Amino acid sequence: MTTILRIDSSIKGDVSVTRRLTAKIASHLGGDVTLRDASKLPLIDGNWIGAAYTTAADRSDAQKRLLALSDELIAELKAADTLVIGMPLYNFGVTGPLKAWIDMVCRVGETFRYTENGPEGLVSPKRVFIAYAAGGVPHGSGFDHASGYLRQVLGFIGLTDLTFVAAEGVAADEAVAIAKAEEQIAGLAA
Repeated sequence: MTTILRIDSSIKGDVSVTRRLTAKIASHLGGDVTLRDASKLPLIDGNWIGAAYTTAADRSDAQKRLLALSDELIAELKAADTLVIGMPLYNFGVTGPLKAWIDMVCRVGETFRYTENGPEGLVSPKRVFIAYAAGGVPHGSGFDHASGYLRQVLGFIGLTDLTFVAAEGVAADEAVAIAKAEEQIAGLAA
């Protein structure tokens, strides 16, 4: 059975368009779903970075505790066959919670490494479905700074099979935007 990691990053709770879409995508694909609410994640800081760049054998107990949540998130990521990510557009970019998840899972030696030929992703290839929602910024437009960023950072760790489901124009007509996104979901291969 397929294992799906569903990552929600909206701060809007039950009224979030992307949360509704990630639920529909995961249901459409079928499988066991692990839900991760990125809005509950802390931000990284200098101590966290210091721990992440200390070799595992040399980490103090305090550094190990600092990285415990990151280790858990990376384990979820690696265990999943498919990712479903909710990506609302806030001020033309990704949400703070989604950035917090990205910062926690992009770790040298765990999800990427540097080689003489440049960086190499260490996450096994898997399908990634991204529920994009924006009040008025079309997906892929010059004002959408989130989609290109997410494509870049996921590619950096080895994930390049991305499919976007877009609910555009939510501010103008939410029902129409969601209906168009649901049409896209219905056409996804399970």
